[in-house]
Amino acid sequence: MRTPIVVLSNNDGCVISRTSEAKALGIKMGAPYFQIRNDLKRWGVVAFSSNYALYGDMSARVMSIIESLVPAVEVYSIDEAFADLTGIPGALEPIGREIRRRVLRDAGIPVGVGIAGTKTLAKLANYAAKRWQKQTGGVVDIRDPVRRDKLLKATEVGEVWGVGRRMNEHLNALGIKTAWDLAQSDAWSLRKQFSVVIEKTVRELRGTPCLELDEADPPKQEICCSRMFGNRLTSIEPIREAVASYAARAAEKLRRQSSLCKRVRVGIRTGMFNPNQPRYANGALCELPYPTDDTRVITAAAIAGLDRIYRDGYAYSKAEVLLVDLCQRGEYSDDLFASVQPESSERLMGVMDQINGRWGRGTLRPGRVPVAPEWGMRREMMSQSFTTRIDQLWAVHSN
Repeated sequence: MRTPIVVLSNNDGCVISRTSEAKALGIKMGAPYFQIRNDLKRWGVVAFSSNYALYGDMSARVMSIIESLVPAVEVYSIDEAFADLTGIPGALEPIGREIRRRVLRDAGIPVGVGIAGTKTLAKLANYAAKRWQKQTGGVVDIRDPVRRDKLLKATEVGEVWGVGRRMNEHLNALGIKTAWDLAQSDAWSLRKQFSVVIEKTVRELRGTPCLELDEADPPKQEICCSRMFGNRLTSIEPIREAVASYAARAAEKLRRQSSLCKRVRVGIRTGMFNPNQPRYANGALCELPYPTDDTRVITAAAIAGLDRIYRDGYAYSKAEVLLVDLCQRGEYSDDLFASVQPESSERLMGVMDQINGRWGRGTLRPGRVPVAPEWGMRREMMSQSFTTRIDQLWAVHSN
């Protein structure tokens, strides 16, 4: 018998992921951990805190394996990707099985592979590959219209990609119960009644591609780093540490997309739902001396903003750093008399990113950013970081 497992959100707040065994016990997504803690122990459920570094590393490994086997890949989320198989000769199911075999061998993660002519149908095929894994071997190809229609008739409309709970209720009220019913519906009428999204879904279910493969995400127009503290903070110094840490993380993301930032917004707030504690929330917009991606400049501005809005006498629960007014290098006109980012800053940030990329985030960091802060998230049940921390590598002993 397999052990049921749940993963918890920030500060071990609520359930955000469940294994099939946990779902079978009736554990709801979003259930507050403090309310179901005793039930989980009684049922033998193992709870883990979120381990973002591990998840990100394993996701990158899986995606790199897939990218080595197909012409083009769109990474859709941390655990999903679309692959373009156009131009690959012969049967495609063996390609799907090779992807599944390589990911399991090299990353240790079982995956499902769905093959179809549109993104929506591929998601549906992937759903079938995971639901009927024993019968399908984890790979389902529904490019054949007969197989496609059989699956559409066997699938509830709520399982279709993009059909949320409320849309499911609306469609059920119209007598649309299965994916097949949706595919046979009048796409234009549904567009007028709901949105263009549901129209595209109908056409994709019929085999007409409406959603292109996006190989690269466009640069973000804003970058935010925000966290709840592991405990309430009543003095400014640990909040300064948190803001410095968030600013450094946001600057890393900024450099990753080769953008520069002109303004920084810093915000803090107390818990807003405790009637017995005074409430306070405020933010400050800080102008930077020039468009920059320098962690030091961004951090100094954010801390200066924090000093302006901080007030004694409150128990703070959260801070955020938001980078706004972003631009790509070469997309803005320099003022002849304005300061510009020194080349030495660019070289320093490049070296820091290279070191952290090779030896792990935080290897080289601003002095204000602590290693184990008191304000860090509560993650008392976190799994070991087997692939991202050298002191937590698996040990193999032989006699």
